[in-house]
Amino acid sequence: MTHARLLACLLLTVLGLSAPGAPRGIIFDTDITGDVDDVLALAMLHSLTDRGACELKAVTISKKNVLAAPFVDAVNTFYGRPNLPIGVSVNAPHRDSKYLHLIKDRNAYPHDLKQAENAVSLLRRVLAASEERSVAIVQVGLAVNIADLIDSKPDQYSPLSGIELIRKKVHHLSVMAGAFETIRGNNHYLEANVRNHVPSMQKLASEWPAEVSIIWSGFEIGIAAAYPRESIAKDFEYVPQHIVKEAYLLHSGPNHDRPTWDLTSVLYSVYPDRGYFDLSFPGRVTVADDGYTRFDSAATWRGDAKAVERAPAHRKRDRFLKMSPSQATRVKEALVHLVAQPPRKK
Repeated sequence: MTHARLLACLLLTVLGLSAPGAPRGIIFDTDITGDVDDVLALAMLHSLTDRGACELKAVTISKKNVLAAPFVDAVNTFYGRPNLPIGVSVNAPHRDSKYLHLIKDRNAYPHDLKQAENAVSLLRRVLAASEERSVAIVQVGLAVNIADLIDSKPDQYSPLSGIELIRKKVHHLSVMAGAFETIRGNNHYLEANVRNHVPSMQKLASEWPAEVSIIWSGFEIGIAAAYPRESIAKDFEYVPQHIVKEAYLLHSGPNHDRPTWDLTSVLYSVYPDRGYFDLSFPGRVTVADDGYTRFDSAATWRGDAKAVERAPAHRKRDRFLKMSPSQATRVKEALVHLVAQPPRKK
């Protein structure tokens, strides 16, 4: 190993990140029903798994819709992983969809899921079978499944409680939620993933263990790197019918650049060391009763970075993504390549 690479690996270890090129297991927790960025993010994870950059281990769903799990199964099948485990929440609210009916109205997208697992049982099963601190959870919807995981008790998969299992097996949690900049002149913006189920996001923010970092991708990040409509029009023509393209068009139409909220959480989680984003100082996120997300930096108590080192762990668990205009250009380019990448031939 070269001296430069050794220094890079040591720095990543200090920051709590894996070494470059080390595959990491990913659990994708999504509310795939309403917005279509969930579909693009799931396609990304399949492309990244094909590249060996990570291993998509399971998908859990945080909204109720009878077509949600079959749709995820159809996407997984399209990308060559028909047996990928899928879990559904028992506590989630229902959400209608503009695109899930694709799998019912058309015969182009095979799927054969008979019954999805309970989301919390699936989370516990996958974590229990994983190596220590080897799994990242990418949560891009409501926090109902993660809140239930936090509350979960020992079961047939593990003698550990939910909190203990998270501490032992989870590397980090990458969350698309909240807003950490002024949004269209609004300094008190209530982001949908928080506002639509405040109690579960409050539980996540207050009870997630301090030893496992949370990286928040705020509303402002996704709107600064919208997915270009030109890609939807031209980059998916390698097959006559493409489930990602059709879902996008049903949701957003051909003349809209959809914000990449969920995709940014995936990109950071898999490639934290490539400079796509900067990170805030460590601190702590709290969620108010109206759904407002507040970030208190650990550095503000002393006014310098040394205060972060001295701060207790629970005060520096969280960081949020920051992105410059030049980084946004790079992020958009990376997202287009990963979403539009053809499935690997088996």
